[in-house]
Amino acid sequence: MSAGAITQPRVLPMDLPGRKTRSERIWRLIRRRPVDAIGAVFVLFTIFTAIFADAMAPTGYAEQDFASRLMAPSAAHWFGTDSLGRDVLSRIIYGARTSMVASTIAVVVSGVLGGVLGVTSGFFGGRFDLVVQRICDSFDTVPLLLMAMLLIVAFGGSLINVALALGLVGSMRVNRVARGSTLSVINTPYLEAAVSLGATSNRLMWRHILPNVMAALIVTLSIQFGGFIIAEAGLSFLGLGVPPPYPSWGGMLSADGRAHFLRAPWLAIAPGIVISVTVLATNLVGDAMRDILDPRQRGA
Repeated sequence: MSAGAITQPRVLPMDLPGRKTRSERIWRLIRRRPVDAIGAVFVLFTIFTAIFADAMAPTGYAEQDFASRLMAPSAAHWFGTDSLGRDVLSRIIYGARTSMVASTIAVVVSGVLGGVLGVTSGFFGGRFDLVVQRICDSFDTVPLLLMAMLLIVAFGGSLINVALALGLVGSMRVNRVARGSTLSVINTPYLEAAVSLGATSNRLMWRHILPNVMAALIVTLSIQFGGFIIAEAGLSFLGLGVPPPYPSWGGMLSADGRAHFLRAPWLAIAPGIVISVTVLATNLVGDAMRDILDPRQRGA
């Protein structure tokens, strides 16, 4: 080396910037997306409320006090009371359990059924794909709420039947997403390498294809969650949801909310605001997960 050459200092591994910890990455994400973080906190708080409703509710959901019928919001009853003297806040808290349980079961059914149908039909193709997709198209032509109403009328109204009906109808959209994602990765080099190594069809689908379509499925299901909350409230509003006296947000809107709206508007305003804010929060979380998990959005 000549005397005039400039030598570059050696960079040791200890001099390289350290990898961010999980807490640092989460805090950075919160600073970049504060509105989505608020939505996630509200969703977590709603889930916490649903789980510990017995401890958080001031009174029981069916506890009546006829001396306090149709009381306006006050320090004793923050959201007022209904026509039977039941505390509206307590019924909203217990109603969160109804919405969360129904929506969670519906999301699981929708994800499992739609994911299996989409991955298998996209992988095998041919007549199997044609038959599965035409059946799904026939279900998808009927609006979600109407199809759920038909299933509930056929099998009876209960929390499980409502959740299963919503999950069955919602799986048609998940099937489309799973099938499209499967078709996009089925001819990739890593899949051809797995075939050349003797991988079976089951291993190809569940070990190589499914992990690569999970991001799209998670985003779709997170957005569906808010739709299931609205659908469950709509079914309860029409009298096809959870039977009384167990509370649901849609049932509260339908019963006393309509009958006593002019005299006691808080009976409809309180559950209506809770439904709107909860659905908004779940949609914010779904949008955030889409931007985080989608490689095309991650760079932006």
